Amino acid sequence: MNLKQKWILPLSMVMIMLTAVGCSSNANEGASSGDAGSTDSKSYKIGISQIVEHPSLDETREGFLAALKDAGIVEGQNLTVDYKNAQGDSTNNLSIAQTLSQSDNDLVLAIATPSAQAVVSQVKDTPVLFAAVTDPLSAKIVSDLQKPGGNVSGASDTNPEAITELADFIGTELPDIKTIGLVINEGEPNAVIMAQRAEEAFKKHGITLIKAAVTNTSEVQQAAQSLVGRADAFYITLDNSVVSAVDTIIQLANENKMPFFSSDRDTVEKGAFATVGFKYYDHGYQVGQMAVDVLKNGKNVGDLPVAMQEKLDLILNLKAAEAQGIKVTDEMKAKVKDPENNLIQ
Repeated sequence: MNLKQKWILPLSMVMIMLTAVGCSSNANEGASSGDAGSTDSKSYKIGISQIVEHPSLDETREGFLAALKDAGIVEGQNLTVDYKNAQGDSTNNLSIAQTLSQSDNDLVLAIATPSAQAVVSQVKDTPVLFAAVTDPLSAKIVSDLQKPGGNVSGASDTNPEAITELADFIGTELPDIKTIGLVINEGEPNAVIMAQRAEEAFKKHGITLIKAAVTNTSEVQQAAQSLVGRADAFYITLDNSVVSAVDTIIQLANENKMPFFSSDRDTVEKGAFATVGFKYYDHGYQVGQMAVDVLKNGKNVGDLPVAMQEKLDLILNLKAAEAQGIKVTDEMKAKVKDPENNLIQ
C-alpha cells in the first residue's frame, strides 16, 4: 500500500470521528459556560436613587454593585440598573421616587436620607433598601431597626460611638481646641441628628460647637469663611450639601491653619485631618449582600434587620496635618488600629 492510499479512510469512520469532535466541542463549551457560570441565569432590574454625587455616596453605590456581581448578578449581563441622581435638588428627588414607583424593578436602592425618605413615601410594591442613612428611625424610614416590616430595610452609615471617639481624640490629643465650627444644612435630618450628638460629645471635653447654616452647596464657602476667627477648627457631619463643596473648606483650613475634622473617610482622603469611620465601599457592599438575600435567596426585605457599622477606626491624613499646622505625635498614631490603611500619607 502506498502512502496516499494509507490515509484514505472509509466514509463511515470519518463521520464517526466528526461526531466525536462535535460532542467534545459541545462538552468543552458547556464546561466553559459552567466555569463562568457564577452568573445567575435569571435577569434582574434594579432602580437606584442617589441624592447627589460625592465620593462617599458613589463608593456606596460601587460597593453595592460589587456585592451583586460577586453573587452572579452582573450589570450588563443579567442585571439592568436604572441609576438616577437628583443633583441635590428636592424636586428632582421626589420626581425620581415617583418614576421608580411606576417602574417594573425587582428592587430599589435609595442612597442617602433624602432619597430614602422620598422613595419610601412613593414605592410601596417593590422591595426597597437604603444606604448612607444616619438615623432611619428619626427620619421615619423604618419604625423598628430589628424588624422593619413592610417593604423596606437597609443599613445605617453611622455608629454613635464614632462621634464619641472623635471627640475623645480631639479633647485628649488637641487640648488647645476649645471651639469647633460646623457648616450645616439644617434641612438635612441626618446632619441635624449628627450635629446634636457631636455637640453633646464635644461639650464633655469643654469644646463649644459654633454653627454656620447653609441651605445649599453654593453657600458652603461663605459659611465656612464666617467661622474663620471664631472657631479653632472645622467639623462637618454626613451632610450631603456640605460634603459636595468640601474642597472649599479644605482650602480655608489649610490657609488659616485650622484643623479640619470630618465624619467620613473620603473627606479625610481629600484633605481633612481626621475622622473615626470606615470605608463607604464596604458599607455599600453590606447593603448589596442584603439585596442578594432578597433577589436570590427569597427573603422578605422587611424581615431583614437594619445593619449598623461595627468596624470603626481613627483615620488620619498626615499631609493634611502638616498643611493645617498640626503636629502628629506618636501617641496619635498609636490610636490608629490599622495604620497600613488608615494612616494616610
